[in-house]
Amino acid sequence: MTKKESIRLFEDKKVRTIWDDEQEKWYFSISDIVEVLTDSKDPKQYIKKMKSRDPELKSNWGTICTLVQMTSEDGKRHKEMAASTEGIFRIIQSIPSPKAEPFKRWMAKVAAERLDQLQDPELSIHQAMEDYKRLGYSDNWINQRLKSIEIRKDLTDQWKAHNVQEGIGYATLTDIIYQAWAGLTAREYKHLKGLHQENLRDNMTNEELVMNMLAELTTTNITKEEHPQTMSEHAQVAVRGGSVAKVAKEAFEAQTGKKVVSSMNMKQYLDSQQPTLDFENQDPQDKE
Repeated sequence: MTKKESIRLFEDKKVRTIWDDEQEKWYFSISDIVEVLTDSKDPKQYIKKMKSRDPELKSNWGTICTLVQMTSEDGKRHKEMAASTEGIFRIIQSIPSPKAEPFKRWMAKVAAERLDQLQDPELSIHQAMEDYKRLGYSDNWINQRLKSIEIRKDLTDQWKAHNVQEGIGYATLTDIIYQAWAGLTAREYKHLKGLHQENLRDNMTNEELVMNMLAELTTTNITKEEHPQTMSEHAQVAVRGGSVAKVAKEAFEAQTGKKVVSSMNMKQYLDSQQPTLDFENQDPQDKE
């Protein structure tokens, strides 16, 4: 069974989704949808109360809800409650929200787009560009981000081909790469930027994206040449890949006087009401 995780946008709010190739179905994060429809700060507690209000929903919860691996706030993959389109429609019946009908139409649009994308993969790229533009990113940053996605995909394909366990294995090696060039784990990096559920790379500056791309591209090429098989061998390759980017980072900082690793996140850029969102490295801490 092949499952592909992605983040979709409803009214500029992120909803984690999984596309199951075998069943040809979307699965949506229930907690994300509850948060979108209710603005609840504690979706899990809302779900608990919702089931107590609706005995029929509670009795059928095991059929409606399924546990799937999704990327959580800590940047790692955990089992999350999810449901198919049909299941989400049933759950929405128990959520009094003016957003319910627009959300149903949005789900139908997501399903239709996926069928189109299966016929024409370029539509997936176009969809990603449109989503980033709606969030306020500049064309320059979007081009960098899409390239970083391509490089990341190539790396994870190599990890998969060389016996790395999807999920925990990928997360471990990613942490090693981050530590090698940035001196931070993914969790520490997100903490620096004040992030929780948000995607770290969606909150990187151009400079950070470029350095991380260099680290992952180098790791990919070493993996292709040396064919590591054990986790220890992969970890050594990840350190070497990240170290190449560290050298480039230090050279960049020496020549420009600017720090690459930044505490700035995307929300701070939007709040600053810049004329354009080039997402250049303008960390307030660097100016002190």
